[in-house]
Amino acid sequence: MADLSVDISKLPDEIRDKLAELDLELSEGDITQKGYEKKRTRLLTPYIPQQQPQAGSQPPRGPRGEGGCSRQHTRNRRTHRRVTHNEKRYHSEVRQEAVQQALAEMQNRPKPSLPMPSKRTSMMAKSPDRERHDLSSSSDEDSCAGESELPPPPELGSPPARRPAAPHPRVHPHPLPQPHQREKKHAPRERTEIDLSEITHLPPYVTHTSSGGRRGGVTLIADRVQCYSQPEDTGTGTGRWKVSAKIQQLLNTLKRPKRRPLPEFYEDDDIELEIAANPKDPNAPKPEGGTMTPAVGEQLVVPAGLPRNLEGALQRYGTASFKANVATVLDPNGKLSNSLTYGKLLSRSLKIAHALLNKTFTSKTSSGGPLTGDSSIKPGDRVALVYPNNDPINFMCAFYGCLQAGVVPVPIEVPLTRRDAGLQQVGFLLGSCGIQYALTSEACMKGLPKTSSGDVVSFRGWPSLQWVSTEKLQRPPRDWIPPPRPAEDSPAHIEHTSAADGSAMGVIVTRSAMLAHCRMLSVACNYTEGEHMVCVLDFKRETGLWHAVLASVLNGMHVIFIPYALMKVSPASWMHMITKYRASIAIVKSRDLHWGLLATRDHKEISLGSLRMLLVADGANPWSLSSCDQFLSVFQTKGVRGDAICPCACSSESLTVCVRRAGRGGSSAGRGVLSMSGLSYGVVRVDAENSLTSLTLQDCGQVMPSCVIVVVKMEGPAFLCKTDEVGEICVLSGATGSGYWGLPGLTNTVFRVRPLDSDGEPIGEEHYVRSGLLGFLGPGGLVFVCGSRDGLMTVTGRKHNMDDIIATVLAVEPMKFIYRGRIAVFSVRVLRDERICIVAEQRPDCGEEESFQWMSRVLQAVDSIHQVGIYCLALVQPNYLPKTPLGGIHLSECKRRFLEGTLHPANVLMCPHTCVTNLPKPREIHSGTVIVIRNYYLELSESRAVRIVTVKLFCTIHNILLFLDVGPASVIVGNLVQGNRLASAQGRDMGYTDDSDAARKYQFISQILRWRAQSTSDHVIFTLLNSKGTVSKVLTCAELHKKAERIGNLLLEKGRVNTGDHVALIFPPGLDLICAFYGCLYVGAVPVTIRPPHPQNLHTTLPTVKMIVDVSKATLILSNQSVIKLLRSKEASNVLDSKAWPITLDTDDMPKKKLPILYRAPTAEMLAYLDFSVSTTGMLAGIKMSHAAVTSLCRSMKIACELYPSRHIALCLDPYCGLGFALWCLSSIYSGHHSILIPPSEVEINPGLWLSAVSQYKVRDTFCSYGVMELCTKGLGSSVNQLKSKGINLACVRTCVVVAEERPRINLSNSFSKLFSALGLSPRAVSTSFGCRVNIAICLQGASSPEPSTVYVDLRALRNDRVSLVERGSPHSLCLMESGKLLPGVKVITANPETKGQCGDSHLGEIWVQSPHNASGYFTIYGDESDYADHFSAQLVTGNTGEVYARTGYLGFLRRTEISTTASSSDDTSLMLRDSDTESLASACGSTSGLCGGDTHDTHDAVFVVGALDETIMLRGMRYHPIDIENSVMRCHKKIAECAVFTWTNLLVVVVELDGNDSEALNLVPLVTNTVLEEHHLIVGVVVVVDPGVVPINSRGEKQRMHLRDGFLSDQIDAIYIAYNM
Repeated sequence: MADLSVDISKLPDEIRDKLAELDLELSEGDITQKGYEKKRTRLLTPYIPQQQPQAGSQPPRGPRGEGGCSRQHTRNRRTHRRVTHNEKRYHSEVRQEAVQQALAEMQNRPKPSLPMPSKRTSMMAKSPDRERHDLSSSSDEDSCAGESELPPPPELGSPPARRPAAPHPRVHPHPLPQPHQREKKHAPRERTEIDLSEITHLPPYVTHTSSGGRRGGVTLIADRVQCYSQPEDTGTGTGRWKVSAKIQQLLNTLKRPKRRPLPEFYEDDDIELEIAANPKDPNAPKPEGGTMTPAVGEQLVVPAGLPRNLEGALQRYGTASFKANVATVLDPNGKLSNSLTYGKLLSRSLKIAHALLNKTFTSKTSSGGPLTGDSSIKPGDRVALVYPNNDPINFMCAFYGCLQAGVVPVPIEVPLTRRDAGLQQVGFLLGSCGIQYALTSEACMKGLPKTSSGDVVSFRGWPSLQWVSTEKLQRPPRDWIPPPRPAEDSPAHIEHTSAADGSAMGVIVTRSAMLAHCRMLSVACNYTEGEHMVCVLDFKRETGLWHAVLASVLNGMHVIFIPYALMKVSPASWMHMITKYRASIAIVKSRDLHWGLLATRDHKEISLGSLRMLLVADGANPWSLSSCDQFLSVFQTKGVRGDAICPCACSSESLTVCVRRAGRGGSSAGRGVLSMSGLSYGVVRVDAENSLTSLTLQDCGQVMPSCVIVVVKMEGPAFLCKTDEVGEICVLSGATGSGYWGLPGLTNTVFRVRPLDSDGEPIGEEHYVRSGLLGFLGPGGLVFVCGSRDGLMTVTGRKHNMDDIIATVLAVEPMKFIYRGRIAVFSVRVLRDERICIVAEQRPDCGEEESFQWMSRVLQAVDSIHQVGIYCLALVQPNYLPKTPLGGIHLSECKRRFLEGTLHPANVLMCPHTCVTNLPKPREIHSGTVIVIRNYYLELSESRAVRIVTVKLFCTIHNILLFLDVGPASVIVGNLVQGNRLASAQGRDMGYTDDSDAARKYQFISQILRWRAQSTSDHVIFTLLNSKGTVSKVLTCAELHKKAERIGNLLLEKGRVNTGDHVALIFPPGLDLICAFYGCLYVGAVPVTIRPPHPQNLHTTLPTVKMIVDVSKATLILSNQSVIKLLRSKEASNVLDSKAWPITLDTDDMPKKKLPILYRAPTAEMLAYLDFSVSTTGMLAGIKMSHAAVTSLCRSMKIACELYPSRHIALCLDPYCGLGFALWCLSSIYSGHHSILIPPSEVEINPGLWLSAVSQYKVRDTFCSYGVMELCTKGLGSSVNQLKSKGINLACVRTCVVVAEERPRINLSNSFSKLFSALGLSPRAVSTSFGCRVNIAICLQGASSPEPSTVYVDLRALRNDRVSLVERGSPHSLCLMESGKLLPGVKVITANPETKGQCGDSHLGEIWVQSPHNASGYFTIYGDESDYADHFSAQLVTGNTGEVYARTGYLGFLRRTEISTTASSSDDTSLMLRDSDTESLASACGSTSGLCGGDTHDTHDAVFVVGALDETIMLRGMRYHPIDIENSVMRCHKKIAECAVFTWTNLLVVVVELDGNDSEALNLVPLVTNTVLEEHHLIVGVVVVVDPGVVPINSRGEKQRMHLRDGFLSDQIDAIYIAYNM
């Protein structure tokens, strides 16, 4: 649009008025930016030639985007708004001055800058999901607003550039860049040649080449591991903001504590946390007045001529004054559209009453199904009244028709769509009321959503309804008379109201209460017959219903209804109606007064001299005073008198509480300037009038006639408040609600209150009703209201009103950034305290930097004015907050979406560091006692021998102290130090008990292969399956021996290998790898198995292969033709120089000569092979496995799993390292069993391959990885019935062992067991194993082992390295599964990793292992090797100090279990975990002898692995395991596909994968922060939202958290959103 630089001050008044109305619509969000520009251009175009005759004289445009307006234009608009008295709804000059002063003080302080979040470009553009919400509710114009490109503020800097693109760019399905959004260019990732000499000095990472996906095979698993350590061209792809710099910026911000210090003591219990969240401030003001006395209203004197009841009034005026109007309605254009006379009201109400009782109407059935039971309507039944807000006439007819028929009406809002806010709660109310019929009008019936058959749709949560039109009904017979009037205590109507949590409730108003209330209103407001009343309120509930529908008819008045739609178009229409009809009463809200101030165009023709009462329905709002004062100051010249403005206070439960009497405003109106700090403590303190933290309140008038009001304490028993204390107002009257329909418990709490005096005695026998209003009684019996119970937020023991927070927020330049009327303030309960959240709709032209500038100023203002921190500040797109039917914000629905993660904010700022002040004190290790003892004994020692004994004694005492120093958690958990047994366990003896085992004669696995080739040459030992389930290759013992000999010849002839040379074996999973392995052993070479590079991810995987080749010092490479071709390909040459590889031999081209002699090592302790693997911490380590360790390992597995030549074993795991390699290549040769090999890459193509093979070969023992188990669980979840129909049966499976080096994933195991139990899989069969670098097989579930046991431990105690068993379902319980049974010959203990003292069974310690198949040591390891010097030669400093152990690096604990095997049930095994070993097994058996009879008993030491020591996170003095935090995060939102956590500079970083649209990324930030804070008492520093597949995972299915951290800190991750919590 062309820039229109028109001088607004020179325009005609009419045009200026229209422009003011446009500005009002834009400020309220009732028109889009584009619609505003079009209408404004249309108004200003005729006046452009007068001021700009020459086109060349047009001033230059401001720096705005397309569709925007100039800065001068904006300045003119804002100036004009000031001219038209543009005062805000929550405006206060004092409040605005206070905010500005607070911000000025903040500017003078040296403060660190706020780290801006990082957004992806697709996040900057509108998402398709959000587009449907961008349409304005009052304009059909398309929304396309411009954005101003403002320079970045000095304290914030420039926005971050987008992160470099991922190696495989994703194609976004909806690329919709908007004109007003910043476009960020993608820099192409350059492929750089890597210097291998430099790589060897870098921390390596792991990759694998499986080609499956977690999303239907689209995303490759190999893509999960990305090379984050590669250098990037920061000049092309990375902005000035680095992640590491932002984290440092965040740390600098958090160094300045703004809150009180943490509590004195470490408290970890819920009760103590609650106390810490509500501290008792000794300096808090306390009430000093005496106990209040009840305020009693004047006596109710009913006027003599007033009808006896509403039916009588309707009959009187309907016959005597039948032509007098009772109601008039204006259409959206401001014209009189329809009127209703008293005669028509009487006749139509009788028609409806007759039709209800006799069912003479036509209806449409809801599509929810047929009605059940008796569907006739009888007096006392409930019906729903569903009428739009512009149809009061039909509503009045239906309401009075129900009264005539004795039917109870329940007015509700019209459901427009199935997704209306709060619709389900309304359905609950309808269902609880037993409603079967809904009365509505013809027009409303047509507008309801319909099904294809024409029936009204069934709304979610609603009962099946018959929809009835109340128009065009038959006239009742002349002899028909309405039924007798029901009893006075029967319900007259049920008023719909909502609780703070959004739940719908129905307040029962009896006929006597309704009549008494109408009489009270008539007397208090001095209503007389024939008066004209103008009503702007909702006529279906509260003030609008009571005055305009009920009290008006009782007094024979005429009401002019102004629809809400008309108020949006013509805000002064209600004043025009006062002028036209010379109305004496107007019922409005402070919002309507504010809107009327802006309608300057219509002020000339307004005359308000006839107005004797201007009833302000929301006078209880503390900020209504400003609207009343401004309205009076502007319209006093139009005839408005100060004593005509009458605020009132009311609620659905207590009806009208008080109202200021008309004519008394000048003398008895009260005002109070109160301290907001005092109000936060519930105390009334008068403040100076010019104070910047004061709140000025106006009174809401006097008590209603014949009513009694008391103020009781807000919490606890209903004690009377003191005179200077704020409490909840309670009403004793015959005109209140009598209860909630169907909710007797809440009814007793709210409607059956008996106030207590200071002695705890009731002040009377009467029951009071809680109004939900908070306030106090002022002088002269005036009632002051300062908030509501629903709007109260108690934060750290202080109470804050939502409206007060809104007023402060809106004082921070609201017109520039947000819409004034579209802000929601609520609190969420996190960590036993309420946290304040603010959600507002931001303007479409508000930039990213501007938004965060404004948010930072809001934080400062709220902190200065209210001394409270904001937990979350979120901005959403325009028209995105849920609305009520009258345009207000639906607060409970907004809060629900926030907590459910469906709010879709555009910007989020979390500040948990600022406002969470009740965290437990960090744990501290008290070592002072140990130091004193140490010094004491060292002083006593004189000789060297005594000194050595003293040091050992000191170490013993130190460990004892560590054992006895249970720390602060013992206060919470109870008897934490349970049992006195030192943690030690041992597998059974591996003695040679089987004389028939000829393999025991041989010490070398190569000799065993040769022996089997001679003795059982035709025995099939290996079968390889492809993805189709067919046999790809079969290998007998003789064939394997011959191929191994040929490969040995190849190594000798072409490779020229010498004894002890290292040979890299780079083969895909299959039989070639096995043959090559034994070929190396035959010639004395040391094989090193390496996973081949992935052809689709060479840039990442090829350097890993080269790194292992270099680190292992391999002299040559042995591979097949396909892999060699890949290594020499052009694509591989772009990553690495093909000449850099060692000599490469092809096993497909082998000589057919027989090997002259097999190599035999001089001793079995010599090196057999190297095993290279990368830990989850990113540590590449190669271990040395001797020949003796190989045969010992194989024998141990043979004994445990009962492996014999007749057995079939199915293997579905990777064969490159650890136990997977041993099972794939070693076990079959030693034990002679048949191994069915299934590469995991084939399972990714065909998820049912593994299970089909197990069923086909009737396999009893099978081994897999967690990755394979997850593939089957996700890929076959909906195909179990198909597998069953194909005859797949898993009942043959005896053991299904998951090969892992981590804590057992009990949830995945249980899911797998439950899913495939339909195929006959026994849940007892699924178990797990445990191995590590120092010993690849420590635990393995044997064939005759008991069922894996599970325990529940206290998660809080675990953080303090304590093990406390709890019951299932206990709070803070964590379920752990045993990691299999100890293999024969294995002994484990747990030791303190720092002191090396042996732990007790109730302590969490490092698992140490002693076994003949321990690795001989590390071949090489990255990092400081001194840190790993004792990994294979660790010794205890207490107990048996002479034994040597290998340190696994894993934390765990041991538990002795008692196994009771009943002779009558061989299949059932029960495990009883014993917490203490002080009881002998004999006594235990004796105590149960009556139960078990002749049962046999055995003991079993279960090993429970908790997590890797290197991966634990030490925060606040406690040890956290990442998997526990990640499991909590995974549960908080259904769209989180994966999660990983790590720390950096004491900040907790949480990375979550979003399985959804980018627009949903910001939903996760508050939920992740809440969950971690609530469950783990940790504050998340950074939340990173990424795409699925970004979290790197190795071949064993383990997360590579350290690689992820390195990639994050080096800006290598293409994150959707990065949030830095303050």
